[in-house]
This record gives sequence, structure tokens and C-alpha cells, in this order.
Amino acid sequence: MSFAHLHVHTEYSLLDGSNKIKEYVKRIKELGMTAGAITDHGVMFGVIDFYKEAKKAGINPVLGCEVYVAPNSRFDREMSHGEDRYYHLVLLAENNQGYQNLMKIVSKGFVEGYYYKPRVDMELLEQYHEGLIALSACLAGEVQRYLVRGLYDEAKKTAQRYEACFGKGNYFLELQDHGIPDQKTVNAGLMRLSQELGIELVATNDVHYTYAEDWEAHDILLCLQTGKKLSDENRMRYEGGQYYVKSEEEMRALFPYAAQAIENTQKIADRCHVEIEFGVTKLPHFTVPDGYDSWTYLNKLCHEGLIQRYPDRHDELLPQLDYELSVIQKMGYVDYFLIVWDFINYARTHGIPVGPGRGSAAGSLVSYTTGITNIDPIRYNLLFERFLNPERVTMPDIDIDFCYERRSEVIDYVIGKYGKDCVTQIVTFGTLAARGVIRDVGRVMDLPYNFCDTIAKNIPNELNITIDKALTMNPELRTMYETDDTVHTLIDMAKRLEGLPRHTSMHAAGVVISQKAMDEYVPLSRASDGTITTQFVMTTIEELGLLKMDFLGLRTLTVIKDAVALVEKNHGVRIDVDHIDYNDNSDPDAIQIDYGDKKVLDAIGTGKCEGVFQLESAGMKNFMKELKPQSLEDVIAGISLYRPGPMDFIPKYIKGKNEPESITYTCKELEPILEPTYGCIVYQEQVMQIVQNLAGYSMGQADNIRRAMSKKKQYVIDAERHNFVYGNEEQGIKGCIVNGISEKAANEIYDSMVDFAKYAFNKSHAAAYAVVAYQTAYLKYYYPVEFMAALMTSVIDNPRKVAEYIYTCRQMGIKVLAPDINEGEGRFSATKDGIRYGLYAIKSIGRSVVDAIIAERNQNGPYRTLQNFIERVADSEVNKRTVENLIKSGACDTLDGNRQQMMMVYNALMDQQVQTKKKSLAGQMSLFDLVSEEEKKAYEIQYPNVGEYSKEIKLGFEKEVIGIYLTGHPLEEYEEKWRRIISAVTSDFLLDEESGEVKLRDNQKVIIGGMITEKNIKYTKNNKTMAFLLLEDLFGTVEVIVFPGEYERYHTLLNEDEKVFIRGHANVEEDKNAKIVCEQICTFEQAENGMPQEQRTYRQGGGYRRGAGGTAGSSPASAGDGGSSRGGAAAQVPARRGDELWLQFETKEAFAEKEKELYAMLHDSDGKDTVVIYISSVKAMKRLPENYSICIEPEIVNNLTKFLGENNVKVVKKSIEKKP
Repeated sequence: MSFAHLHVHTEYSLLDGSNKIKEYVKRIKELGMTAGAITDHGVMFGVIDFYKEAKKAGINPVLGCEVYVAPNSRFDREMSHGEDRYYHLVLLAENNQGYQNLMKIVSKGFVEGYYYKPRVDMELLEQYHEGLIALSACLAGEVQRYLVRGLYDEAKKTAQRYEACFGKGNYFLELQDHGIPDQKTVNAGLMRLSQELGIELVATNDVHYTYAEDWEAHDILLCLQTGKKLSDENRMRYEGGQYYVKSEEEMRALFPYAAQAIENTQKIADRCHVEIEFGVTKLPHFTVPDGYDSWTYLNKLCHEGLIQRYPDRHDELLPQLDYELSVIQKMGYVDYFLIVWDFINYARTHGIPVGPGRGSAAGSLVSYTTGITNIDPIRYNLLFERFLNPERVTMPDIDIDFCYERRSEVIDYVIGKYGKDCVTQIVTFGTLAARGVIRDVGRVMDLPYNFCDTIAKNIPNELNITIDKALTMNPELRTMYETDDTVHTLIDMAKRLEGLPRHTSMHAAGVVISQKAMDEYVPLSRASDGTITTQFVMTTIEELGLLKMDFLGLRTLTVIKDAVALVEKNHGVRIDVDHIDYNDNSDPDAIQIDYGDKKVLDAIGTGKCEGVFQLESAGMKNFMKELKPQSLEDVIAGISLYRPGPMDFIPKYIKGKNEPESITYTCKELEPILEPTYGCIVYQEQVMQIVQNLAGYSMGQADNIRRAMSKKKQYVIDAERHNFVYGNEEQGIKGCIVNGISEKAANEIYDSMVDFAKYAFNKSHAAAYAVVAYQTAYLKYYYPVEFMAALMTSVIDNPRKVAEYIYTCRQMGIKVLAPDINEGEGRFSATKDGIRYGLYAIKSIGRSVVDAIIAERNQNGPYRTLQNFIERVADSEVNKRTVENLIKSGACDTLDGNRQQMMMVYNALMDQQVQTKKKSLAGQMSLFDLVSEEEKKAYEIQYPNVGEYSKEIKLGFEKEVIGIYLTGHPLEEYEEKWRRIISAVTSDFLLDEESGEVKLRDNQKVIIGGMITEKNIKYTKNNKTMAFLLLEDLFGTVEVIVFPGEYERYHTLLNEDEKVFIRGHANVEEDKNAKIVCEQICTFEQAENGMPQEQRTYRQGGGYRRGAGGTAGSSPASAGDGGSSRGGAAAQVPARRGDELWLQFETKEAFAEKEKELYAMLHDSDGKDTVVIYISSVKAMKRLPENYSICIEPEIVNNLTKFLGENNVKVVKKSIEKKP
């Protein structure tokens, strides 16, 4: 083989290359090649992935980059335009020196030369040319540009300049032929240059996709990059379909006249050998005080901390501490712990709140005694080996939560200590995921949105789902794929693009710290906000042995800090949140939080957990109601169990807690391990303890098996079963049988471990987060006003969340008062009357302006009148807009006029102040200055004699300037009815900040109610009218989609400010707020006793039929005719009053016991049939509300019969009548 591809774009030429690295390496291997290059546009994102994949396949990886060269200096900006802003040049690393230089060049392109593209210049190339081989690139290369324009002499000078830079034999002229006419001209010119200058030729193919047939998918990718559709005439294209990985034979056929250029590719590839070092740590050195080295200093910190934190158990725990220190020393991580201790110590000593711990680090005594974590690992039975396994050498991973307002101060400290060039943030890639790529490709193919949306939603919304996996899992999707040509094409194209990176962003928390300048180890890039980041992702950074830290900003820590400050200010009580499991009496006046306070635990058990960390989701609140935690251990378990998978174990856990006599253990050895969790395996640490105590594994071996189980490595799981049951002498494992546990019992225990270890949670992490959850619950219970004020301050820029918490305050009996320039602060403040709204929350008023207003008030007393206010703040940045918004928000209500009067005169007062200021600057005096104070008053601007604005206008102003209704709400008089009828509120449709998900399932049936605040009319291709509404309730707003059929039926109700209830289904997409697709609308007046039953078409058996021609979820009226209702709202269709399903329970208690499970069974059935609950002991019956109506079908009747017994389920038939 004597050809190698040296000009290759992979998936990391973002939205320009669809050549996936794994497929590319596989393809060149199939073609019998021994080497291949990676030369992405301006970046080295993919070089490590390519290097590893190529090495694995026995291919020599040639690492390179197609850089952009500025025509003059990389620092120049508008010197040239269009295509002359930069030229292309291919650089290949011949050796490690070349690889180092390539990283430098590419990094400086981003750091110093970024202008449209990351540009380098001749100065850089000359400085860092050593070890690099350069190719003249494609038609966009500088030599080629001159040849296209017929400027042969300029091309010649340029080629000589590049050869002089890189050295003889290190610069090649690049021939390409993709059927583009200009390439014929250029190639002739390059041949002539080669002969005249003695510069050798090289033949390349500008690879952008792997196989010839990928040209269509690649064309779609280019449309994604440029925002075009395939049907657009004027768009970027790679014509001719020649940009694939060609065989040597195809390349030789293209260049029969340049055989040496083919041979040269192999010669160049054979020269290129870079060796990248993995797994060798490159920690920065930590400077310790005189008289110590790193090892003795860490020992000093730990032993002092041990005495401080365990004054009575120091000797007992010393062996465990020394064992951990010896493991840390042996693994080479002494400096790592000192680096982490140092910046956490900086934060603590500078009043920056630090979380008690996160992840497995809380299991380490070294972490606890140095103050890296604040959770006692001995008390909570946390395991060091879960954090650092001596039998598996991997870099420890300590993630730290800081107060989100002051996180940047810690990062600045680290930058100051280790140097700006040695501390960098980390890149991440957004990819074309399964659902998203279907929608993207559909848009480019100009397919209807609803068509693509239906297909996308047939892909299960689960982690790591792929289109192929979805086709296997979902028969409906597979049928569409196999029977519909359009769906087939769409899915095939999407599959080729699925998984490609589409854009870069910055990791939310990741920071790398290195020994030397970062571009010695990794190439650098630039985030969209200009921040410098690495070009390698976090996992690659770790593989290269660099120190990666997660500096996370946790809003809850800021809330706790602010609440504690307000409590001290208002009550003179100082609460200590740092000393959790010990008290060193460093602050004898501070109150210690009691983590077993029954009142706080009971408050959590009520389920009223709004604002309580980790416990405020609807599901978690219900779980806490059931769990009724009695200790912090219960809260830890609750956080661990409330996740997909472990949730199945919740009933068993609650039963064990409430009925201890029902707990059984397969063998007595399990009891001490599982007793704290009522006989259930809840934590990964318990899996480790079971294999250690029952089968004699070392803790390191135990962690390895825990890891294999959680990663579902079946071959390891199967092999370890034998070791667990029978032992393994070679590995020093005794096995259960030797310990007197029967073979049957041992296998049962192993099965239960395998079953749960897939989902088991890290107890160290859960314990740390349970402490933070408890602290917020404690503050909310004992100091509710201060806590809620701090909570609202933390979301001050998110009016929707503020509205939600204001509603919570009202339920708690806490008044939320209007902002006030005389009483208020920038943040929400706690007063004796309630919570005063923060002035920072008023729109279009900068924080510096608010600070100036407060500073003037604090210095010279309250503002008396509007004129007095305007005069006193005239020298600050207060302008007319500021004053107007302060008046509208109610912040001036304590002054001398009402809002309407002030709105009518503030302009004149501001103008008068400007004139006065001008005159005083000019030293002028007016007659006005000579008169007495009494006479002056007669000339002052007077308020007109008008009354206050109506309540509606005042509320409208509040909404305008603070984003919410504060002193009331247009819906408050209807609140009782609204609450009774709805099944969801608008906040349920919002993406949760922490989980990134909405509370509703896709297609979930919902009823919402509120006021229409916006209405946008759109027209379909068939000229049918549809609408997009914004509906507002007490919590916020949600978008409502009204398709043509529903629009025709309900258009008379779709008016702004109309108060309506809407029945429909949730439309949930990834990473977006959900919408509701409307199925029925009625006004508040029409819904006196619930929403009127909507008219639906029923098939035999009573199921709701969706029209084949309508959209999923559209009404029967819209089916088959683009939404036309054909003479009214399905007037001729027989309407069914609905049958009744009677369910009998002996007592109310029996019903209450099964109520939740019953509702879960009814949840997914949707129809018009009523469910009736009958209590036989008191002969009482209750019809469930309309949102629990079902469709009576054999399946649900059978399920309920199994659940309640045959005599307790009865169907009562009703007649079908014609609607008049």
C-alpha cells in the first residue's frame, strides 16, 4: 500500500464534516491502508479520539490541523474582506516536538488571532515550525488562490516563503481533483511550480464524509450549518459527491500524471510518529510552609483535624486515618489533597459558603479531618474505598459546591496562585441526539413540523437512546419506517448524522489546573463569551493525567447564607451551619442545628417542601408525605430512593419502616448492614459491605464488583458470582459457603445485589445533600420569613419562579409587600410585616442605581415627597425611566401622592431639576432664588386633583415593570374554582433548573386555567387558521397550540384577557419548556361545575378515536379535512353520556390505603366514563372528578378486578342519546 489520506475532516469540523472517527478508521483499515490523518478546520478537538481509535486498529495516526492563515498579522482585523480574510494550510505533526508546536499554533489562533475564524500568521508558523510538515491545502490555500486568479509569480513567491519557513522537504504542493473546473487550472500551475522550484507534490482528497453514498446526509449537514433547506437555490454545496474516503486505486485513476504525488502521501505518513502519554499524572506542585514537605504537611493537617473533630475518639480512629494517608501517598495524590484543601480553606476563611461534600469524597476521613468535607464518614458509615480504591489507580474526583454568587472568587484565587496560563475551563460538545436530529433533518427536508414531531416522539425519551435502539423498542416507529418512504428517507438520513457534535460550549463547572502553561498539554479554544477553554473534553483531560476540578455553584448555599444573615439581623441569633457533626466551640454564641429535631422532620413529612433543597418536586413532596422521616438517615434514604429504578423499592422501604416486624433477612450477617434501611439495599456502600462481610472480599475488590454491577458488565458479574458463593483462593476471597451461608441463600443475596446495584446510589453524596436539605427545612420551619426572602432573592431574575414562591408565601400566611424606596433593599428583605419586594427586581433599573438610592436614604433619611426624592438622587444615574418604573411598581407609594398623580408630574419635576442643575453650573440666579421659602411653595409643581388608578391598571403596571402581579392577581377572585378544576399549573410546563426536565409526561392529559395574554394567528398550507396563545395563571405563563379544528370551534373565546379553562395534552420536547395542545376550551363562567364534557367520537368499545388526517391529539372535528368541522362542532355525532364504573371498598380507611395505586391505574385511561367509589360500611358513594374519567375497556376492568376482587368492580351501562 502506498497511499495515505492526509487531508481529512472528521465530525469535529463542526457541521462541516460527517466523517465519524470510528467509521473512518474502520474504512481505511478495510481499504488496506496503514496510516491516515486528521486535519479538521482550525481545531484539534478530535485528535485524541482519533489517536486511540487508530492505535487500536493498528493504523498509524497522523495528527494535524487545517489552519487558517491571516494574510498579514493575526492581530489585524478589517484589513481584508470575504475570502481574503484567511487562507487554508494543512499542518501535520511529524514527531512529539511537532505535536507540541501544533498545539501552540492552534491555541494562539483562538487566543490571539480569532476573527471570524481562529487565525494564525507567518510569525507563528516561523516560531513553531519545527517538527511540522505543511501541505498547501485546497483551493482556499494561498498558493492556489493566486493560481486561480492567474497570478503565477505571486503564487511562486508564496510557495518559496512557505518552504523557507518549514524547510526543504517539509512543505508540499497539494493536488486535488473533485471535478471542480478551477482545480484543473490550479493543478497545472502546481505541477509547473513543482518543476521550477523543486517542491514535491502530494495528492489528497478533501475528505468530509466516509462513504460515497453519504453525500446526501452531508448535504443536509451543510444546510444545518447554514440554516438553509435542501430546496433553497442559493446555498453552500460540495458539488460532485467526491469528498469521501477513496481507495488508492481511485486516487491513482484521478492522478495518472502524478504517480509520485500518490507515493509521497505514504512517505509523509511514514515520517509521522507521535506518542501520546496517558495515565501519568501531571499535578502542579503545591508550595508548603518552611520545614515541611507535601507528605509531612498533609499529615500535620490531618492529625490536627482528627483531634479537633474527634476529641474523644482520636486514638481509636488514628489507624484508619493512617491507612487512608498511606493509600494516598502510594497512589501519588498527596499534592492533589493539598491543592483541594488550600482553595476550600481559602473559601471558608473568606466567608464563602462551601457545601458539606459532594460525591464519594465524603467517605474519606482525610477529607473530613482537613475540612475538605463536613460530613462525618464514621457516623454515617461511609466508605473510603468507594472514593479511592487502592486496587484501581484512578485520579480521585472531588467536586465542590460553592455559593453561586461567590464561586468566581475561588476560581480567581486558583488562577492567582497557579498562574493565568495554567488554569483553564473545559469544553463540552452538544450533539445531534436521536429526537433532535429527526426534527433537524425534517426541517432541512422541508417536511411538516407535526409530521417530524410525531416521529421524534416515537423515540423513547431515555438516556443514551439511539434511533436504531428506538426502531427495535417501538413497533409503531418500525412500522412507519418500513411502510412510508418519506419516513424511511428521513430516518436513514438522521441515522447517518446522529451523534455528530453540533456546537461547543463551556462545561458548567470544570476547571483544569496544570504544572506548566496549558497549551503545553492541550490545545486551547474560545467559548462564545470569549472565555478560553481546552479543546479536549473532561474525560480526555483526565486520561492525559491533568488535574480536573469541578467548581460548582449551588444556589441553595447562597440561600442558606442569606437566610442566616437575615436571621441574625432581625433576631440577633447566629446559626452555625458549618459544624454539622461536631462543635469545636470556635463560636460559643452560635446556635447549633439539631439534625434530629422532630418538629423539622415532621414539617418535611407534611410534604410542604417548597424551597427545600432536593425535596421540592411534586413527586418528592408526595414521597415525603408517605415516608414521614423520623431521622436524617430517612432523608438520606429518601434522596437515594427517589429516582427511576429504586422507586420500585419505595413501598418495601416504607413498609419496613412502619412495620419493623415484617423485615426479614436471608441470613443473619445481613442484619447489621441493612438494618438502617429497613432490610432494603439502598446504597452502593451496602453492596460493598455485603461482599466484604459475607464473602471475605477486600474493600478494593468490593469496590471493583460494585463498579462492574453499576456499569452492567455482565461477564464480570457472572465471574464474580462464583467467587462470592464459593470463594477464590488465588484472589484471597473466602466465599459465603465457608462463612456458613448456604449456596441457595448466597445466590439469592447475589441476585438481589445485582438487581439493585444497577440503580444503587452513592451514600456519601446522598448524606451530604440530605444535610443541605435539612438545613433549608430547619430555616423554613423556624425562620420562614427570612428563609423565603432569601429564597426569592436567589431567583430574583426569574419572575416565574418568584411568582411561584409568592404563592407559597401566601399559603404560609406570609405577606409579600410592594417594593419601597424608603423601606426596601436591593434584595428581598424580611420585615416584621412580611417580605419586602427587592428593588433589584424592578425592570430597567440597574443595580448601581438602586444602590445609590439606598445609600442616599441611609445617609440623609427617608424620602418625603416625589420632588424631594428627585432632587436628592439627581446626581446619580436616575433617569425618567427609573422614576416611572419605581412609581408603577408601587415603590413610591409612601411618598406624598398616589400613583396616578405622580405619573402625571414626574416628567415636569425631572425637567425642572435638569434646568436648576444647568443654572447652578452656570452660576446664574433667578428671581425664584430671591423669594422666601413660603413664596417658593406657591411656585412648586402641584399634583393634579385625580384619584388613584383602578386596581386593574395598577396590576397591569406591576406586571409590566416587575414581571408579576404583586398586590393582587386578576384571577384571585376565581382562585377557589380555578384550583378545583385544573389538573396542572403553568410552572409544571417549565424546565426544572436542576433536573433539566419538566414535571409532565409527553401527551399527558391536562386541564389548565388562566387568562389569555397573547394571541398569534397563523395560517396552514391549506389556508386554515390556527393560533398560538399565551395563557397566564397564578404561577406564570404557558404556550397553547390551537390547531385549525379547535380554532374553528372555539375562536369566539380566543380573546386577550379572556379567562378560560383549556383541556389538552402536554407537548414535551427535550431541553424546552413544554406546551399544551388544545382539545377543548370553555370560559370560567361555563365551568361552574367543572369543564363541560367535550364531544368525542367513540369507536366500538368506547375508546377515543384520533382522526387519521389530523394531528396527534387534535379533535375529531379536525380529522381528515385539515381541521374543518363541516357545519359545526361534530353536531351529528352521537354523544355518549358515559357509563359508570363502580368500585366498592368496605371502609374509608380501606379506600385511603389503596387510593394512590388506584389513581395510578386509572391515570392512563382517558374517556368519558365516570368512576364511582362506594363505601359499603356507611353506604356512601362518591363520583370522582371529571379529570379521573376513563374509558371502560376489558383490560382496565380485568386489572381492577385483580386489584380489588371480583365482587368489588361493577360496570353500570348508560344509554346513548342523540344531541339535539
